[in-house]
Amino acid sequence: MEIKDLLDQENSNKENPKQENPLQSLEADLKMYSDSIKEVSLEIMVEGLSSYPLFVAHQHEVKLGEPILDRNELNTGWSIHASTIEEFVEKGIIHPDKKEKFIKQYKNARDFMCLFVIVPEGANFVFYPYQ
Repeated sequence: MEIKDLLDQENSNKENPKQENPLQSLEADLKMYSDSIKEVSLEIMVEGLSSYPLFVAHQHEVKLGEPILDRNELNTGWSIHASTIEEFVEKGIIHPDKKEKFIKQYKNARDFMCLFVIVPEGANFVFYPYQ
């Protein structure tokens, strides 16, 4: 799934057209964060921590992964935490029986960041290309 697939561009902001869709602000932040996220992703793989780095994108406090980009410090809309598939399985976000299926869907970590995007309506995995 791509980030544009989560954007309901036709129905977004009908009630208040000036209010930005949170996922549009995420896309803007990801363009700025891209190099930093890619560097952390490569470190996770090179250091042997995981072959499947994951990044948690959120606007609130979460207890998942390690903070790498803080929205308050950077004056942006989204914070990013670095994690791995192993932590997601350990915490029950990815069921152990679904791990292999997830790995088959996982895109090349050298070309795409795998984001777990948390919004008030829920959360979903998104693969977003590095800039």
